[in-house]
Amino acid sequence: MHNGKLIIFSAPSGSGKTTLVRHILKTYPQHIEFSISATSRPKRGVEENGKDYYYLSVDEFKAKVANNEFLEWEEVYAGTHYGTLRKEVERIWAKGKAVIFDIDVEGGLNLKGQFGDKALAVFVMPPSIKILEERLHSRSTDTKESIARRIAKAEKELKTAELFDVFILNENLPEACAKAEEIVSDFLKI
Repeated sequence: MHNGKLIIFSAPSGSGKTTLVRHILKTYPQHIEFSISATSRPKRGVEENGKDYYYLSVDEFKAKVANNEFLEWEEVYAGTHYGTLRKEVERIWAKGKAVIFDIDVEGGLNLKGQFGDKALAVFVMPPSIKILEERLHSRSTDTKESIARRIAKAEKELKTAELFDVFILNENLPEACAKAEEIVSDFLKI
């Protein structure tokens, strides 16, 4: 039983945290479940409500904030909110599983601050800002302005790496996946 435990993967956008989280979920499906975040941003491409995110209007999001339904939330960019719903975490814990998060750096630190030793906070480090920029360009989901904004944010976020429990350098994906497995299995004792 891993209820009460949280595994937080945070990183600048484009560092590969989502790939690592998906790997961990495939490796330990019986122990860990993904926490679906809520957002006020519109769906992108083939994203689905209740699978990729819980999509809320800005007003719905703000009503849930006022109602204290979020463990953490933030307005990442003007009008674009992301947050972790308390009932989502409780839903996963009720199944006896640990909760895994793919979350931005500020949100990750916020959760770690609330849950202390029950939370494992992992910072995924890109090999360099230049490589991060190349990855964001190759995704072709962002405008030049959006990429520039993400890079500026990444430079700030990299300075917070030492506030996390552990970091993974994502230069070589198989090595990063193996390191993620090792860290998670140690934390959950599996």
